[in-house]
Amino acid sequence: MLVSRSIHRLRWAAPLLGWFAIISTGCRDDALRRPSEDTAPPPAGLSPKQAAMVLAQVGDHSITLGEYAATLEQMDQFDRLRFKTPERRRELLDEMITVELLAKEAERRGLDKDPRTQEALRQVLRDALLRDARKSARAPGEFGEDEVKAYYEAHRDQYAEPERRRVSHLVVKDKKKAEELLVKAKAMTDQEKWGQLVLDHSDEYKGKEYRGPVETAGDLGLVGPTGDRRGANPRVDDSLRAAVFEVAEVGQMVDRVVPDASGSFHLVRLVGLTKAHTRSFAEAERTIRITLAQQEIAVREQQLEEELRKKYPVTIDEAALADVKMPTTPSAAPPPSDDQNDDDDHGHAH
Repeated sequence: MLVSRSIHRLRWAAPLLGWFAIISTGCRDDALRRPSEDTAPPPAGLSPKQAAMVLAQVGDHSITLGEYAATLEQMDQFDRLRFKTPERRRELLDEMITVELLAKEAERRGLDKDPRTQEALRQVLRDALLRDARKSARAPGEFGEDEVKAYYEAHRDQYAEPERRRVSHLVVKDKKKAEELLVKAKAMTDQEKWGQLVLDHSDEYKGKEYRGPVETAGDLGLVGPTGDRRGANPRVDDSLRAAVFEVAEVGQMVDRVVPDASGSFHLVRLVGLTKAHTRSFAEAERTIRITLAQQEIAVREQQLEEELRKKYPVTIDEAALADVKMPTTPSAAPPPSDDQNDDDDHGHAH
């Protein structure tokens, strides 16, 4: 568990507090020095000499001030505030040492040659290369207003929101009973009385305890008009969806019993309505900027892949691929007992 916590914390976040604050830890007096081996500019504005300062020695590996600063730079700016005190900065260094110790022992045991480890490393390298490719893409705020407006005008239909209606229903298997209940429901103007009718008679609530507000009983959520793909609702049968648009005002019932594909019969009530609306440019601008940034990132990634396919020719043996036999799916293993879970927590890093 200590291991997993250490690895998790190393994913904390952002810009360095400053190298003066870092070397104020107890590590400074004992620090060794070595020539910098990095070709990239040192992090956090450190000079090469400062970045090469050794904070700790783990076997034959030195943890330098530059590595420590780079770890902090990867953290979120709020998490970085955790390291204001010398004690917390020492804690981070201890965690880095723990990770280095584990990595060394894993190499000694040959775990770095394990196919799963190799695949994980390839994934890490892939992510690193993609991050590098994305650096040239613009952030959402860097797109000019004219460019954002041009996108809005070219995609106006995406910002037109059709009318949305909230459906409530009562469902029974018997058509005659549904028709009798419809007469009562049509006379109700109070939403709470409708909810109680639903709880008393709807098959949906038979044998179940309902703990929500009475007036929300039978609520199925919002739907758009039929034909509006974005207005679909998996809880609402198409027949109910079409029927609710027959109602003139909120609080009214569909003036008929509505059958569904399964043979049940529904009373349908309109309990809410949002008028059709077209989002203005001001309302859509932030979303558009994010979309443009995502598109630019996708372009950079596609360009990188095309360049790499030219640099490293790819051939595929289609016949061999066609002959691949999928392994037999093993039968589901029983869930581990509590004792096994305890053993795993003590014996493995998750």
